Amino acid sequence: MELFKNIEIDPIKLNSLALAFVGDTIFDLLTRGMIVAEGNSPVNLMHKKAKSIVNATSQSKIYSKIEPFLTDEELGVLKRGRNAKSNTQAKNQSIVDYRRATGVEALFGYLYLKGNFDRIQELYKIGLED
Repeated sequence: MELFKNIEIDPIKLNSLALAFVGDTIFDLLTRGMIVAEGNSPVNLMHKKAKSIVNATSQSKIYSKIEPFLTDEELGVLKRGRNAKSNTQAKNQSIVDYRRATGVEALFGYLYLKGNFDRIQELYKIGLED
């Protein structure tokens, strides 16, 4: 998972939307990996399951679940992402859910660029617990 092994990036210097840009892919990759690990099934069913997790409403719920477990540094990144001003409008999602989802994605992007893969997986599991 070390795609940026030879690239020096200080994630704290990146704006929140750049972190969310990376984090969106990381979140999607984790979700797809989890679904495939559950076993073979038709691709359209796997896609529907992924869409049910990788969306603003679901990620907003994850925001609430992981927030109490975050360090001060992580909480700062989450809130920076949530408060980022985006030119993109939420599609069929509330603006609150959309912004909270951006916070989660920013946090995942930040942790990924820091190389903190274990922490990403830990927070992902907490976020998906029922």
